[in-house]
Amino acid sequence: MGNGSTIVEHRLDAVGADPLLLAGVNDRNMKEVGRLFGIRAVLRGDHLILSGPLEGVEHAVPVCQHIIELARLRAPFDVPDLARFADSAEVLGPDGVGHAGEGVRIALPGSRRAIVPKSEGQRHYVEAITRHDIVIGIGPAGTGKTYLAVACAVDALYKKRVKRIILARPAVEAGENLGFLPGDLQEKVDPYLRPLYDALEDMMPHEGVQRALEDTTIEIAPLAYMRGRTLSDAFVILDEAQNATTAQMKMFLTRLGLNSMVVITGDKTQIDLPRREDSGLLQVERILSDIEGIDIVYLDDRDVLRHRLVKDIIRAYAQASEGEDSG
Repeated sequence: MGNGSTIVEHRLDAVGADPLLLAGVNDRNMKEVGRLFGIRAVLRGDHLILSGPLEGVEHAVPVCQHIIELARLRAPFDVPDLARFADSAEVLGPDGVGHAGEGVRIALPGSRRAIVPKSEGQRHYVEAITRHDIVIGIGPAGTGKTYLAVACAVDALYKKRVKRIILARPAVEAGENLGFLPGDLQEKVDPYLRPLYDALEDMMPHEGVQRALEDTTIEIAPLAYMRGRTLSDAFVILDEAQNATTAQMKMFLTRLGLNSMVVITGDKTQIDLPRREDSGLLQVERILSDIEGIDIVYLDDRDVLRHRLVKDIIRAYAQASEGEDSG
């Protein structure tokens, strides 16, 4: 390693790489590399040229080598992926770039697409789901908790490991105001379940989702609908679990039948219950962590898949919260 203030130029061989995929529309990938590392990145012919402070160029090289390889394979990536590749390099070293989700692929039915974890935390989460009967995924918005759980559920259904998928959410945001919303009960609760429909429709053809809903191979329902049932041969997801009360959580967990898998997802910073301590998610985190067959996976801002600013926003709120707690 040399002095970070030394200005250098480094050329990377990009022969065989798809230039549009590599550079991005209007060179947006090159601009993002420049922004991330404080350097200039330019694609000229068969070379990607990096110029700027030595330290920035050194950190950019493994990330740029990885995206060149992806462009050679015609494997799509986008601007947000570049920040994740940079994080992988920082956490796992230069050889760790792009390998965070290696070996874990969820093939989507009727499609050439596959869902691959984009971070070490996501890889751990998906592996936990494949190895445990109950997995609790805790982390902020945008970390892929719900999306990856739904992908694992669809995969299990198509591989006939389960006979149905049940997706549940507490409709706590509505509270007692549910009766004042227009429409029948289904129309009233649908807004709270919409994120689950969106995830499904991103992975299955629209007609396939509709058919599965009609024959109840897939069921999307408020948590209250689970009372009194036994959920066997099913992949069951409880989303937004921070808003399930302790009594609801116990009711839900004791529904578990033979040959069932359960994923519980939640964000401890987004509890909408009148009393935070009534959250069933906080309770299961305390009392179930030592039970064999149950795994708790924590995701954080390094696993955020949304706009790059979301990661910075999550960190800012976390710092503000720490300041208030210590104040």
